[in-house]
Amino acid sequence: MRLTEISYGTAKPIEGYGPGFFRVGGHVLRGPCLITPWGAGLWGGFDDTAGPLSLVGRIDVLLLGMGAEIGHAPLPFRSALEESGIGIEVMSSPAACRTYNVLLSEGRRIAVALIPV
Repeated sequence: MRLTEISYGTAKPIEGYGPGFFRVGGHVLRGPCLITPWGAGLWGGFDDTAGPLSLVGRIDVLLLGMGAEIGHAPLPFRSALEESGIGIEVMSSPAACRTYNVLLSEGRRIAVALIPV
């Protein structure tokens, strides 16, 4: 078996998560957060479309982690992003963290908005 080390370049992968937090680049973020290949910070949740909409032209897809379980994104939030040309993939937050890291290692134009577990 051949093992290949994963490289993220200058981007920071999600290193871990737990009840109410996410760890990115050695920093702990408590609460909902928005993570991109070039930065990570707190996010205001579904009422905050400004954060994700600021990524127009920089990403193709926003992974949306809904917490411990998969849920539906609120229609106004989903519509605002889709109308701006950003695709949305909804999944649980643990699945979104794993998917983000894989796509990040492939150099994809993605971001992830996460609700804590």
